[in-house]
Amino acid sequence: MFIGAHVSVAKGFPSAVSYAKSVGCESMQVFAKSPRRWEGPPTDSDAGRRFAEERETAGIRSAFTHTAYLINLASAEDALWKRSIAALADEITRGRLLGVNGVATHLGTHPSGESEASADRIAEGVQRAFEQAGGGETSDTRLLLENTAGGGRTYGRTIAAIGAILERCAALRPLLGICLDTCHAHAAGIDLGHDVAWGILLSEVERACGPQAIRLIHANDCMFERGFHRDRHAWIGDGTMGSVAFEAMLHRPELRGVSVVIEMPGEVPVKDAENIRRLKVLRGDVL
Repeated sequence: MFIGAHVSVAKGFPSAVSYAKSVGCESMQVFAKSPRRWEGPPTDSDAGRRFAEERETAGIRSAFTHTAYLINLASAEDALWKRSIAALADEITRGRLLGVNGVATHLGTHPSGESEASADRIAEGVQRAFEQAGGGETSDTRLLLENTAGGGRTYGRTIAAIGAILERCAALRPLLGICLDTCHAHAAGIDLGHDVAWGILLSEVERACGPQAIRLIHANDCMFERGFHRDRHAWIGDGTMGSVAFEAMLHRPELRGVSVVIEMPGEVPVKDAENIRRLKVLRGDVL
C-alpha cells in the first residue's frame, strides 16, 4: 500500500509536490479548486502535465483529488442537484487534466436517507456528470464514491448503499470505484478493529461492489466510539480505532497496491510527517 497525505495547493501544485515529498508521501491527495466554492480558476493541460512530471520526479506513486463539499448528488431540490452535477463534471475534468488516479466525492443527503429514491437520484447525477464531462474514454481517472459517518440523512453509511449506486451505473463501472474512509466507517458502526473484521468488510465490498472496488483509503483514526456517527479525525493510534486496526488494514492481501492518504488535524508538517511515519512502521515491508 502506498502511504501519503492530503496536502495543500495554496502555494501551487509544484509546492504541494515538494511538501508531499518532504513528509514522506508515496501518494497524495489535493483539492483541484477551493472545496468551499462552486467555481474556481481553470486548470489547463500544461499545469496538469507539469504536475504529473513533478510527481514522477518526486517518486509519488499515485495522486487523487477531492471534490468540493458543496456537491449534493442526492439532493431532492432540482436546482441544487443540477448545480451539483455540473460541479462534479468540472471536478472530473480537472482530475483528468491533472492526471490523477481518482476523484473522491461525497454523495450528499436526501430527505429519505439511504433509500431507493436517493440511490436513483445519485446514480442519475453521476451518469449526467460523466455525460457533461465527456471525453473520458481513454482516461485512467476514476470517480471514487466515499462512504459517510452516517449522521442525519447522508447517503453512503453502508457498503450496500454504495454498491446500489455502482449497480445502477453499470455502464460506467470501469470509471468508478470506492474511497473508503476508516473514520467514517468506524463512526457508522462498521468494525475495523482487527484482521477478521477487515476480512468481513472486504468480503462484503466484493459482494456488493465487485472485485478491487476500493481504490483509495482515507486512513483516519476516530475521536469517538464506534457507531456514534461523529466524524472527528484522530491521529493514527490515538483514537478509538487504535493501531491494531491500521496494522490489520496494511497487511490485508486484498488491499495490496491500494493508495492510502491521511487527513489529520494539527499543524504542518508535524501532523503529516508523524502520521505517515506511524503507518509506515505498521506496514513494515509489506507494499
